[in-house]
Amino acid sequence: MAVHEQAVDGSLLAVDKLTKVFGTFAACDHIDLAIKPGEIHALLGENGAGKSTLVKMLFGVLAPTSGRILWQGEPVRISSPNAARKLGIGMVFQHFSLFEALTVAENIALSMAPGISLAKISEEAATLSRSYGLPLDPKAHVADLSVGERQRIEIVRALLQNPRLIILDEPTSVLTPQEADRLFDTLAKLKAEGRSVLYISHRLEEVQRICDRATVLRHGKVTGACDPRQETPSSLARMMVGSDVAHVSAEGTSARGDVLLEARHLSAAARTPFAVSLKDVCLKVHGGEVLAIAGVAGNGQSELFDALSGEYPVADANAVQLRQKPVGTLGINARRLMGSGFVPEERHGHAAVSALPLSDNLVLARSVSDRKAFLGGGRLGIIRQDAVKRATKRICEVMDVRKSGEDPPAGSLSGGNLQKFIVGRELDRQPSVLVVNQPTWGVDAGAASRIRQALVDLAKAGSAVLVISQDLDEIFEVATEIAVINEGRLSDAYPAKDLSREKIGLLMGGMQVGKQAESLDAH
Repeated sequence: MAVHEQAVDGSLLAVDKLTKVFGTFAACDHIDLAIKPGEIHALLGENGAGKSTLVKMLFGVLAPTSGRILWQGEPVRISSPNAARKLGIGMVFQHFSLFEALTVAENIALSMAPGISLAKISEEAATLSRSYGLPLDPKAHVADLSVGERQRIEIVRALLQNPRLIILDEPTSVLTPQEADRLFDTLAKLKAEGRSVLYISHRLEEVQRICDRATVLRHGKVTGACDPRQETPSSLARMMVGSDVAHVSAEGTSARGDVLLEARHLSAAARTPFAVSLKDVCLKVHGGEVLAIAGVAGNGQSELFDALSGEYPVADANAVQLRQKPVGTLGINARRLMGSGFVPEERHGHAAVSALPLSDNLVLARSVSDRKAFLGGGRLGIIRQDAVKRATKRICEVMDVRKSGEDPPAGSLSGGNLQKFIVGRELDRQPSVLVVNQPTWGVDAGAASRIRQALVDLAKAGSAVLVISQDLDEIFEVATEIAVINEGRLSDAYPAKDLSREKIGLLMGGMQVGKQAESLDAH
């Protein structure tokens, strides 16, 4: 009997040579995988390794090109998410599918069988959420809830279907350390009940802590399996990328220079009913510094980025300063002309036009003065494609952007590779000020290490770097100083060496700003 056949025997779910081909590209190539009852099984791999394609086949979003899916040893065809749920498979996606204007119970009802009253759904949801340590108010509107509470809705919604297997995609990426601990307690309870979990995460310390087994994908193929508790984060990363992942080094950091970016009592009203108002935000970033702003998603990070970048100028010119010059009322191009660079959170549609090639995305992102390097002589100002191509190639080489052709559409790149290109596009200008929102969101260990080192190196060269991130590992790797944003208010900045994950978690959870110093010292 083959090794995989032995593994399939007694498994809850198994895949046998499962393959998905798009055109001539095999996103998943003859994958073998088996998940046992009562097991937390990690699925690891770089961006573009095939993880998302695999779980979409397991949840009925994509149909396999070939191969088999077996449920309790019997071949099954999973034609839709509804079919997956009926079989006993639930999934919580990385990006939530919730309607903010509806209540918790109303959102849950959308995935339930018709005919069940809202009162019964509310009762069952409240009871189940309490029993799993995930308290929810069924009558609360989603717009009023934290990101951690929104994730509870997704988990409770999946659990109400009574699944035997739950797929979790990057479940802690938006949680505080305290919320993550509560989630891990919930997973331990599910495991004790005999339920199985397929756990996708780039946070390898978590995988070591909670997972029983791990399967590693690379380039659409299974390249290894292990007991993660017998590995180290470095060895797991090596299995994922095929080589050692470089550690971010801050050695040789530049001496502290002048204040290059400053917010002076920056306030801005919420632009939509579900946005967050900025309230008296003050910050300073000197040359040679990386100021990292931590916080749970939805606490004003996007609004702060918009105000600092000039995407949404504010009424007070003095509220934002670049090189001691007021720019609050100026737009993003004017701020770029002053030597600033900006990387927004959303890659597709915001930082890049998916349908356009990388070279066109490079030209679109450059300010008027930057474009002059790409313009030929004459009155028409025709773009010199050779110069654009050279710059595109240079960025891809420096940032190790892996792509299918010389100048492919941005949308054809994996998320991590597109992010490397977008960050590299800004770094190529050597900006004196760089503001980055979620620099390594959903990015694998190798790509994240390269991006983070590039940000640190820019600060070493004397630039002021502001990083907005929900990833505490990232924050501690790159930051010289750390502040926390909560409900549109920004805490004081503390030297990174003086803070712990627990202290930051308290601030992220809403510790009163005025009592920070006293409370942090107590912890």
